Amino acid sequence: MPQFETLIHGRSSVTLDQAHRLRELVADWQLLADLSFADLILWVPIRKDVKLWPTGHVAVAHIRPTTAATVFSDDVIGDEIMWGSRSRIDEALSSGEIVRDGEPEKIGELMIKEETIPVSLDGTVFAVISRHRNSELMRSPGALELNYRQIAHSFYRMVAEGSFPYKNAGSLFEPVPRVGDGLIRLDVNGVISFASPNARSAFNRMGWKSEIENHKLGDIAEAVIKNSPDAHEEGIKTRLNGKVLRRVEIDNQGATIDLLVLPILAGTDRIGAIVLLQNVTELRRRDRELVTKDATIREIHHRVKNNLQTVSALLRLQARRIEDPGAASALNEAVRRIASIALVHETLSSTSDTDVTFDNVLSSLITHALELSPRMGELKIERKGELGSLESRLATPLSLVVTELIHNALEHGLAEEGSTLSIELARYSNECVVRITDDGVGLPAEFDLATSSNLGLQIVRTLTENELKGVLKLTSNDLGTTASLRFPL
Repeated sequence: MPQFETLIHGRSSVTLDQAHRLRELVADWQLLADLSFADLILWVPIRKDVKLWPTGHVAVAHIRPTTAATVFSDDVIGDEIMWGSRSRIDEALSSGEIVRDGEPEKIGELMIKEETIPVSLDGTVFAVISRHRNSELMRSPGALELNYRQIAHSFYRMVAEGSFPYKNAGSLFEPVPRVGDGLIRLDVNGVISFASPNARSAFNRMGWKSEIENHKLGDIAEAVIKNSPDAHEEGIKTRLNGKVLRRVEIDNQGATIDLLVLPILAGTDRIGAIVLLQNVTELRRRDRELVTKDATIREIHHRVKNNLQTVSALLRLQARRIEDPGAASALNEAVRRIASIALVHETLSSTSDTDVTFDNVLSSLITHALELSPRMGELKIERKGELGSLESRLATPLSLVVTELIHNALEHGLAEEGSTLSIELARYSNECVVRITDDGVGLPAEFDLATSSNLGLQIVRTLTENELKGVLKLTSNDLGTTASLRFPL
């Protein structure tokens, strides 16, 4: 059980819905800590029943600001306080009202101011946030600090009223832009009343050279993307008017900005909004490079596959013109081996992944092998198990090994009537096993894989040992021959 739930379980009357609300709050409250330049501690009352008076409070979460130094050197999660020892926390829980800053209190070497905010759901207060900030740092705040603090108070009021965190926000907050990356404050009409230096810099990079305050954010966004070849945004003004929780990305040839629009509410009324923004130009450039790289790799695999097929076709034509049966057979075997490698590259050319779904490759290998078998109509194939996805460095040699083993079984290991070829696959946590069994007459008594002159088996042994780092065993009895291949992942 996670620490959060462990601290609540058996000690508090918090319901499942309320616990879920606390998890949502803790997921999003870095914003609150950064806006208020303060440490935040989440307290839950200690009581078994909501009808009972709490005996105290337990700290279940703690977050430090990224915009200021922490006031707590040690983590306070798990700390308990008795009822009456911290009057502001008690009062916020009892009254459901925010208890504003009182006189600073000395904690260690710092003078700390504390504010407490009730946390409510459906009109019921069930937890309290205590905010702690260094009073020395806030004596002569500038415009940025004043705006951040005012915005923070608005969000704390939303927490007390139950409207923050936003309901049904889904993945809009993943990832959340940091306050320090850039913040814009909008009035109720969507006009910018304040913009942080980083926010102004982001729009300057997109080509906006004037001041952005006293302009509508939607108008500025529309202006900076209108000359972009990718300017296909529809309703950008509506999406950035601050009325609805939104995530919007705008880009032009100069830059790309990710914007998160957060409406500010007072009861049921919207009184403005803030926009957190992040310059993601470099991230998107890297994304485009990765997409281009993936497309290039797929194209390379496609061309390799085409080239292998061309080589295979040339060898097949040459084999038809050779009168020596042995030479023609050798060329046909080369054609078969090249085709098995081409199948792997064909699979890689159709996916952005570097892994190969080997089961699909195996199906093609079996089909190709049967088409070349003169007794295709008499064969019965039994296939069990799967290997799943394998790295291409394993899939290519494995496809050659399996091709040779299947071909060897079809050529030397078939019964006279009703022949059966069994292919068994098994994948474990650290290795794979492939077994190919025929029902033929078996191996000669003096057979030794290490000294066999069969070219196909020599290829199989070399690839197994050098490329797959595996082990190959051939066993024979009255029922036929089994080739067992085991290699590590």
